[in-house]
Amino acid sequence: MLQATETPAEEFVDRRNYVAGQDVPIRERRQFSNSHDGLSPNARELAVAIDEYKLRHRRRFITFEEMLSVVESLGYTKA
Repeated sequence: MLQATETPAEEFVDRRNYVAGQDVPIRERRQFSNSHDGLSPNARELAVAIDEYKLRHRRRFITFEEMLSVVESLGYTKA
């Protein structure tokens, strides 16, 4: 017998990437997009470093202190 939280595999519908009744994936809603195409190389490096920090520490948002630590980890210092 299935538990209340279990769903048989044949009944599972992944609604995160598809619109009901269509086979076209929809864009996933995220705080930041995965594309850093419009950024300068330095800004792209920072964006990727922040994304990696957030994934590593399981954070959706980071504080200014955390952002400062990411910036410093890239080698930036106050002149």
